Amino acid sequence: MNVSKIYVFVIILVLSFTLKTEVDPFKNLNKKTHNLNQTLDLQLASPVARLYKEVTPDYVEIGITNFSRNLEDLSIALNNVLQGKVKDGFSDLIRFTINSTIGMGGFVDVASNLGFDKHDEDFGQTLAVWGMSDGPYLVLPGLGPSTLRDALSMIPDAFLTPLWLIDHDRTAYSLTAIDLVDTRARYLGLESVVIGDEYLFFRDAYLQTREYDILDGQVDDDFDEFDDFN
Repeated sequence: MNVSKIYVFVIILVLSFTLKTEVDPFKNLNKKTHNLNQTLDLQLASPVARLYKEVTPDYVEIGITNFSRNLEDLSIALNNVLQGKVKDGFSDLIRFTINSTIGMGGFVDVASNLGFDKHDEDFGQTLAVWGMSDGPYLVLPGLGPSTLRDALSMIPDAFLTPLWLIDHDRTAYSLTAIDLVDTRARYLGLESVVIGDEYLFFRDAYLQTREYDILDGQVDDDFDEFDDFN
């Protein structure tokens, strides 16, 4: 990465901490990207996920899900510590250690049965705790709903996954692909709960869910915060 790109990244980061923007200033572009993502999902992601569920035995699917979620725990542990939740971070580290050893590399979730609950933290939530605003709502090609803050946070989160330690590209890419398919398979059927305008439903659901996650569930149920009808 050259110096100019670093400067641009730093400027964007600083502005994200300081500027308050309207929720969806790139609505027209976001809608086009949303439509593209939905087409890709309909034609590719959903059919592959449905085939995966049809041919994969339940116990294998559960094991793959456990394995994928176990890989998240190191990043979750660090983010909990960075947010000042040291006890939760220590619990996440113990959870990862137990499942990676006794749980056969994470395929069996032993830690949950021992009382080490699964947490859900990422660097986007950490930046929010540190005072960084959401920034504008974005729809990322192939990735879906996000915000400027959450999009920036994907970079450090990606480097915190143990998959980066695998010194064999084909294996790392294969595990990543399996994780993506397994994740999509877990959300099959959610299309049926969409109410009203699909784009607005996805946008507001994402923003409200992120607020809930950042505040650890301590939020007011205020639907007026988002401009659903503009």
